[in-house]
Amino acid sequence: MLSQIRQRLEAENIAPVDSGTGGAKAAVLLALTDNETNPHVILTRRAEHLSSHSGEVSLPGGKYDLEDETLVNTALRESWEEVGLDPKLVEIISPFKMGRTYQGMNVAPYVGIVPEKVELTPNYDELDAIFHLPLKFLLEDERLRTDVFHRDGRTYWSPAYEYLGFEIWGFTARLLVEFINSVGGGNICLEHPAPVKEWGRV
Repeated sequence: MLSQIRQRLEAENIAPVDSGTGGAKAAVLLALTDNETNPHVILTRRAEHLSSHSGEVSLPGGKYDLEDETLVNTALRESWEEVGLDPKLVEIISPFKMGRTYQGMNVAPYVGIVPEKVELTPNYDELDAIFHLPLKFLLEDERLRTDVFHRDGRTYWSPAYEYLGFEIWGFTARLLVEFINSVGGGNICLEHPAPVKEWGRV
């Protein structure tokens, strides 16, 4: 599976996003463990005491800083600060398509491979948990519900999942589904027997 992801990303030939282009202001790391047949993606849960997005599941990453120089450096720096992931242990294999949060933040994802048994430590000022989600779990598409968001005259959707008590929804779920559909052999779509939740304007 991991080899297939590498090949498809290479075929997509996605250009990296410059920090000054397209309003991109943040970057995240899609860190995949190096298990060929059963790779996992590293996810975090934001601390409950934070003023924004508290308790939400997210990918390691954060806002661009001028000292980063590039958005891939932002993803690596934030991953080090949040989960203690040494940048030397990350093999960046490709950027992925830039995403946009429902709040209007442009986010540049970068796909990296990390050792399966890499030791991670949450920064409790920012997180309260780190966990590994199997990509195969996403392929099964056993969602809790389908969230439909309406913003600026456009409609966005994403599935919501529960894994080991963690709820994965919103931007993170949408990005993971786009990734698995694009390069992981997924076919996840809006139509699904799970209930639909309308979020109105955001």
